[in-house]
This record gives sequence, C-alpha cells and structure tokens, in this order.
Amino acid sequence: MADTAREELGETDAPVEDQVVEAFDRIVDEGAQRLHRSWREVLTTGLAGGLEVATGVVALLAVYAETGSHLLAGLAFGIGFIALMLAKSELFTEGFLVPVTAVVAGRASAAQLGKLWAGTLVANLVGGWVVMWLVVHALPGVGATAIESGRTFVDAPLDLEAVCLSLLAGAFITLMTRMQHGADSEAGKLAAAVAGGFLLAGLVLFHSILDSLILFGAIHAGAPYGYGEWLAWFWYTTLLNVAGGLLVVTFLRLVRSKELIQRERAAAGA
Repeated sequence: MADTAREELGETDAPVEDQVVEAFDRIVDEGAQRLHRSWREVLTTGLAGGLEVATGVVALLAVYAETGSHLLAGLAFGIGFIALMLAKSELFTEGFLVPVTAVVAGRASAAQLGKLWAGTLVANLVGGWVVMWLVVHALPGVGATAIESGRTFVDAPLDLEAVCLSLLAGAFITLMTRMQHGADSEAGKLAAAVAGGFLLAGLVLFHSILDSLILFGAIHAGAPYGYGEWLAWFWYTTLLNVAGGLLVVTFLRLVRSKELIQRERAAAGA
C-alpha cells in the first residue's frame, strides 16, 4: 500500500514516510466505515461508549475519594478509555480526526459526519446517565464525591481559563486518537489510552462527556445544582472541545497529508 501510494504521488512530490502512509490509509478506511453506519449502529455504539466511559468515571471518583489526588484519579480513569478501545465503541470526542479525515478525503459526506457526531453525542450522554444513576444508588459515597467534583464545572465562569481548559481537552483526546492509530502494537494503544485519561482527568480539563457524567452522578445524588447549570457549562465546553480537536490536531494532520488526501479524492472522483 505504501509503495503504491508513493508511485501515485510521483517522483517529484515530497517524500512521505511509509509509517505516515500506512497510518493515513488506516485512518481513512476506519473513518469511512464509521461514517457509513446506520442510525441503529451509530446509536448502539454510542450508548456502549457512554457505558464504558462511565466505568472510568466511577474509578476516578472512587480513587479521588480515597486519596484526594486528581493525578491518581486520572490514572484510574484510563480504565474507561481502555474499555472503549477494546470494545471498539464510539465516543463523541474521538470523532474529530478519523471521520473528518475520511470526509476530506472524499470517502464520506459532511451529512454523514453530522449524523455520527449528533447520534454519538446524545447516545454517550444517555448511556452515561443510566450508569451513573445505578452507581450512585449502589455506592452512595461515589455520589458525595461527584457533588464535590461537579462544583469545579458548574461554578466555573466562561472566561479565558475555561476556554483554554476546553480547547486543551479536545486537542489532547484527538492527540490520543492519533497516537493509537500510529501505534503498531496493542501495548502502544493501551499506553496512549492511559496517557489520554491521565491528561484529561488528572489535570481536570473540561471534557464534554467525561465531566457531564460526573455532573449526572452529582445530580442523581441530590446536588444543589441541576440540569440547567449543567447545560450552561456543557454548550460551550462541547463547542470548544470540537475546536480544539479540529484546529490543533486534525488540521495539522490534514496539512501533513495533503498529497495523500489528493490521491484519495482523485480515486473517489471527488
């Protein structure tokens, strides 16, 4: 595949490393497959993704309750990303590199991207809401910790700090996706999942899905704030997560792969 790509690019084009070509081909193929899913497939994989990320949130809250350390809790949260990776489910914020690259390469449409994003976002939230309800009623101590942790988000003003925390969350999880697709072994992919979880949860970045599940747990446990406060935080966090993922990581990757994208678009007749 890499040799064919170099031949199609021509001798006068800038050289492209074998690893870059192979990773690009994997990203486009996977992105096209994900974007051509039916609504049933989008919603079921999104629900599963919400359930799996919730396992990481439970681990995060349990470790934070015992240690008071966000860094240790961040390491524990990696369980959620490992489960997500091994089960091959869908997380909204992991849709900023792979599906977008497939659309730019002419292998799918913007409408299909919108379906994937919208369906996955809603399904992640619904799946996570259900799990957090179960967890809070099974483990009341987790609910108390969620109430304390949730104040970080509902009390945050929309200022420069909040904007940067949200942008970084989108950029870091997209970088995690890029690292996993560049890894040649399962161990490398697992390491990327743990690293991504540590950065997002350990540094208390503003992540639309992860932190929403913490807030859902808090609300289920009787927090003095509710869904209105969640929405006031959620709308800008989601938009800035998308901006961070697209502008900081995905855009640079697309520029790096310009010749490969042109090859794909020509093959697809786009």
